Amino acid sequence: MPDPVPQDLLALRQRIDQLDRRFVELLAERNELVAQVADVKRQSGFPIRDPDREGRMLAERRTLGTADGIRPEVVESLFRVILWASRDRQASLRAAVPVQVEPRTIAIVGGLGGMGTCLSKMFQEQGHEVLISDLDTTLRPNEAAARADVTVISVNIRATREVIELVGPNCREDALLCDVTSIKDDPVRAMVDFSSCTTIGTHPLFGPAINSLQGQRVVVTPGRINDDAWLKWLESSFKAAGLEVIRTAPEQHDRIMSVVQVLTHYSTEVIGRTMQTLGVSIEESLQFTSPIYHMELLMAARHFAQSPDLYSAIEMTNPNADSVTEAFTKAADELRDLITTGDQEGFRRTFGEVRSFFGDFSEKALVESSYLIDRLVERT
Repeated sequence: MPDPVPQDLLALRQRIDQLDRRFVELLAERNELVAQVADVKRQSGFPIRDPDREGRMLAERRTLGTADGIRPEVVESLFRVILWASRDRQASLRAAVPVQVEPRTIAIVGGLGGMGTCLSKMFQEQGHEVLISDLDTTLRPNEAAARADVTVISVNIRATREVIELVGPNCREDALLCDVTSIKDDPVRAMVDFSSCTTIGTHPLFGPAINSLQGQRVVVTPGRINDDAWLKWLESSFKAAGLEVIRTAPEQHDRIMSVVQVLTHYSTEVIGRTMQTLGVSIEESLQFTSPIYHMELLMAARHFAQSPDLYSAIEMTNPNADSVTEAFTKAADELRDLITTGDQEGFRRTFGEVRSFFGDFSEKALVESSYLIDRLVERT
């Protein structure tokens, strides 16, 4: 049995509890001011995020507790969370949505899926009418597209082209047709070929289970632009939800995503398969875990907790998958030879070449990964 808690400690804990309640009350008071800020920004058109202001705030806040022995990085971490919550609150209050919004009719094909539901909520919060068409709805995709100003294809990657071929001819010439798949070249070409309207590919770089859109990124890849106003409308809609918009060409997107997605997912799958083949005891390994191994294990387990159909589609439909997986295998064989032959000099040379490739980013990576490690250790 643990020793009873000392009375003096109980008294101190009570005082800490009181201070924590006061702290939350101050946060609530700050939240009310944030609501007023959101109203001013909406009326004036001032953006939600002001990087210069945030930079100055963080620099000033870091030093507030130094004289009292509070480490600057602790204060900065606290205020980074507060600033994120402030931006999220402003976005939820439609601070970036113009006061006068022209309501649009938006059809989401696949609107009952995860991303479809996420986009439906986003557009509805911005004052638009949303039509949902899915496998279990009476409203069919071609009917929804015929009624809509904007049609969004949010279906399985492998079904995307087929749905575009069905829906595209029903979109009015003055309408907008989009998709949200993680491959862009083929869907954008299909939208151009099977419709006469403005076509824009998009790729949300996040999953539908996120807690907030604030600070997340979305890629926009224009196809055919009949009316430039649609491109401005779509990007402003994303920004109004708190998303950061990245505009690029479909081919460039697929090339970069072959590294960001295919290489990352492939390497994670190799790690997981290797651990399973070796019969590694997860529970035992966690007793000896370092923060880095813990992070790697979390990401691997997170990967395999999700849909194999999703990841197979992402990896198998990217036109650059072969070259990326071949390069991975070649690099793995090279490093294996260095390790198994004990070639210390070759390992050092290869290590240095990769270090030079990462350049200054390595120093930034040390700082940011240390922050993530600290947050992870706090939770374990």
